[in-house]
Amino acid sequence: MKISDIRIRKVQKEDGKLKAVASMTIDDCFVIHDIKIIEGTDGPFIAMPSRKTVEGEFKDIAHPLNTETRELVKKYILDAYANEAKER
Repeated sequence: MKISDIRIRKVQKEDGKLKAVASMTIDDCFVIHDIKIIEGTDGPFIAMPSRKTVEGEFKDIAHPLNTETRELVKKYILDAYANEAKER
């Protein structure tokens, strides 16, 4: 898997925990939108796109299937977010 592009959209509201939303392109042929970058107590983390079920729970719509891939996605997105912050 090659992550070919990451785009970061900073959220205008600075008072909340949601800091930005990312889109990630894989192998120049598949894109995942609405990956949230959230400020947690231990620093920023990502939340994959999800929707609320009728039971009130949130279920991921798209997500990595293993820890290695999740860590890779997390690293690429948080690095892109940090670089975007440095440019501003």
